[in-house]
Amino acid sequence: MWRRLIYHPEVNYALRQTLVLCLPVAVGLILGDLQHGLLFSLVPACCNIAGLDTPHKRFFKRLTIGGCLFAGCSLAVQLLLARDIPLPLILTVLAMTLGVTAEISALHARLLPASLIAAIFTLSLAGNMPVWEPLLLYTLGTLWYGLFNWFWFWMWREQPLRESLSVLYQQLADYCEAKYTLLTQHTDPEKSLPPLLARQQKVVDLISLCYQQLHMLAANRNHEYKRLLRTFQVGLDLQEHISVSLHHPKEVQKLVERSHAEAVIRWNAQTVAARLRVLADDILYHRYPTRFTMDKQLGALEKIARQHPDNPVGQFCAWHFSRIARVLRTQRPLYPRDLMADKQKRLPLFPALKSYLSLKSAALRNAARISVMLSIASLMGMALHLPKPYWILMTVLLVTQNGYSATRVRILHRAAGTMVGLIIAGVTLHLHVPEGYTLAGMLIVTLVSYLIIRKSYGWATVGFTVTAVYTLQLLTLNGEQFIIARLADTLIGCLIAFGGMVWLWPQWQSGLLRQNAHDALEADQEAIRLILSDDPQPTPLAWQRMKVNQAHNALFNSLNQAMQEPGFNSAYLADMKLWVTHSQFIVEHINAMTTLAREHTMLTPDLAQRYLQSCEIALQRCQQRLEYDSPGESGDENILEAPETLTYGPMSTLEQHLQRTLGHLNTMHTISSVAWRQRPHHGIWLIRRLKRTPH
Repeated sequence: MWRRLIYHPEVNYALRQTLVLCLPVAVGLILGDLQHGLLFSLVPACCNIAGLDTPHKRFFKRLTIGGCLFAGCSLAVQLLLARDIPLPLILTVLAMTLGVTAEISALHARLLPASLIAAIFTLSLAGNMPVWEPLLLYTLGTLWYGLFNWFWFWMWREQPLRESLSVLYQQLADYCEAKYTLLTQHTDPEKSLPPLLARQQKVVDLISLCYQQLHMLAANRNHEYKRLLRTFQVGLDLQEHISVSLHHPKEVQKLVERSHAEAVIRWNAQTVAARLRVLADDILYHRYPTRFTMDKQLGALEKIARQHPDNPVGQFCAWHFSRIARVLRTQRPLYPRDLMADKQKRLPLFPALKSYLSLKSAALRNAARISVMLSIASLMGMALHLPKPYWILMTVLLVTQNGYSATRVRILHRAAGTMVGLIIAGVTLHLHVPEGYTLAGMLIVTLVSYLIIRKSYGWATVGFTVTAVYTLQLLTLNGEQFIIARLADTLIGCLIAFGGMVWLWPQWQSGLLRQNAHDALEADQEAIRLILSDDPQPTPLAWQRMKVNQAHNALFNSLNQAMQEPGFNSAYLADMKLWVTHSQFIVEHINAMTTLAREHTMLTPDLAQRYLQSCEIALQRCQQRLEYDSPGESGDENILEAPETLTYGPMSTLEQHLQRTLGHLNTMHTISSVAWRQRPHHGIWLIRRLKRTPH
């Protein structure tokens, strides 16, 4: 029981965040200086946004950089305000200067909004205390935050990675169950594939997250993570075998009609899913796995495969489920692989600055967007005669996300949560609760809010709003008069953020679909080259297979976001949705061919070369169709047609996958021709040629 309580991800996270916020308040209360204790607890908010609680081999280096940026922004705001420099200009300079962090790495990019939040907090402190006091507050607050989190992660060693691995195994279980328990419903890809695509996307996203965590922890040099490293490799093997596809709907239907194959395959899939869920709990709650076997299920599946030797579906399922069962039984990966081949992209400062100064830089565009939104928020505050419009500015930063859809959802949750929280706080302030009970209530509300924030951001915002109003009440004794003003400020900030995402240099995902599709084909091409090479090595194959999955994920994510964007071209996106469906089938074939190539199920050199040539021709035709407008410009007349049949007689499993891949590429070329003519004729769609992705 205690393991389930203390190791539960939401409970562990909520305890850590609540303690790091509330311990300074408790110390201030004991020392008779509650005001500074409350102010001290504001610094962890900046550290949270900056991701300074992320376990990292450079943990204290990142902490030092974050603390210096917070203190530097605070000092700059105070000095520039003292010289009567307009606030919009101050915030613009800070945003454009700090925007270079996004060019260094994705984790460093979080320092931009966190440093701006620190500058906005300083607005409320400037003039009420000496210049050095906010600097000391940020320095000591960041140091406290870092030391507390370092101690917490030392005490709960491996827990962040365990949480990610546990969720990965849960998602693998859901994906396996959904994919193999409804075989007869998978004959229509337009209806059956989107839910499976969504599950597959979650799995690949979690694998990418685990890769990043392992790299940041340098787990290959840390003996404490060896067991979790092996668990992750097992997860990679499971994903590889679960996400394969032979894609023979007619053969599946024949096998189901002639035997009870559907029930047997469902039995195998549910057994695997149940075991994966048990392993997910074992990983999370630090338990050793129990013995496992599924010989009966595999025996029934192999019997069907023997009874129907002419049907490839039985042999295909029996082979992959036997590999899955072996991994689950031994708890060891099928082959060793170098997981640290994934080096996180991190540019040094000066090359990052050079890249940032380019007009094509996405980081520069994002910084400019934020600076314009903050300037508008500052001017709105001046128009409303607010000397320090810090609530509007904070709202803008807190609800602004990377994409249109995420920002829209965050705005709705933030606005609704703030409104409900202000109503609750306004009612309860009239009760005049004693200070001790107030602090105890704030502690409970903070803990509950952090317990639900990952799943219910809107309800968590209700709790945070209540605690914010009571913090103002304890600091100034007039929190009640802030309620209406803060509600108006929240709505204004949400409107500014929404307008900024819609009208200020938006990165519409529908406009990026073409580039993402091109990148996915590029990854497919490199994977097929490795698979059909003379001596395919396991490590490059494993890494390229994951790159194929990640590239397709980026494409699928773009499509999902594009479907929710305003004013999209429905005909264009409907065709691209079908294109993405066939791209997913290719990904599944590459997953299957990777396992075959690793086990040296090879073709003759001449046949492999002919298949490679045919696949490259088909891939290049698809890429060129994405680049050009009319059929006459695509250069089709200069490209050899891929032969329909490269072999005669019975085909090996690898050849079947290659033939299916060529068929999907041919269909994708046709779809591209239609979709490209139906694209919008403005903005990014007018670019004739796509940029080449560097390798």
